[in-house]
Amino acid sequence: MSVENVSENNSKNWKKFLKKHWSIAAVFAVAMILAFVGAIYVYLWFVGEAQSTGLVPSGLGLWTMNNVVMFILHLIFWELLCIGVPAIIGALVGWQWYKSLPDEEKKEYHLFGKRSRKTGGGGGFSALLMIAFALKVYIDGNWNAAIATWTLDYVVDSMVTILVWGVIVFGIPAAIIGLIWLSREMKKEAIGDATTLPQA
Repeated sequence: MSVENVSENNSKNWKKFLKKHWSIAAVFAVAMILAFVGAIYVYLWFVGEAQSTGLVPSGLGLWTMNNVVMFILHLIFWELLCIGVPAIIGALVGWQWYKSLPDEEKKEYHLFGKRSRKTGGGGGFSALLMIAFALKVYIDGNWNAAIATWTLDYVVDSMVTILVWGVIVFGIPAAIIGLIWLSREMKKEAIGDATTLPQA
């Protein structure tokens, strides 16, 4: 079976699943959005706490390798505790719900079959992030300012601003297009089901 046929079958399976279980899908979509927002909030909270408790200096020019390592380790701990654990629990709940579906229905969907592995996409994202950060620094008038004079708060606020830009530029249009596509596909399925019903 060709890759195109596999992709088309997967798309049809997901459409069937979303049409029948749209409320559960909506709950998990909202949960993922909340997890993303929560991760950013924990990040911002931790940055402030790390500076107020003396874990790291406010000025980046005073950071040592110990500061970098300790900052990353503590950040990972708090992200896992506040976001990771609830996300894992939510994923387990979702998996238990999926397992509770009838075997015939699960065989019909084939949602979790083998997928082709693709790598190498991280480089483009990193380059785009770097360009966006450079643009933010230029807009702020810090293009010729020494990096050592930047504070941790400035870098963190800049990264959050870049994320907001990304959501506005890419996320909102993608969500609108996705909703329009899903709505059209579900209407097509409904029309197809209506035409296949036996005539009285």
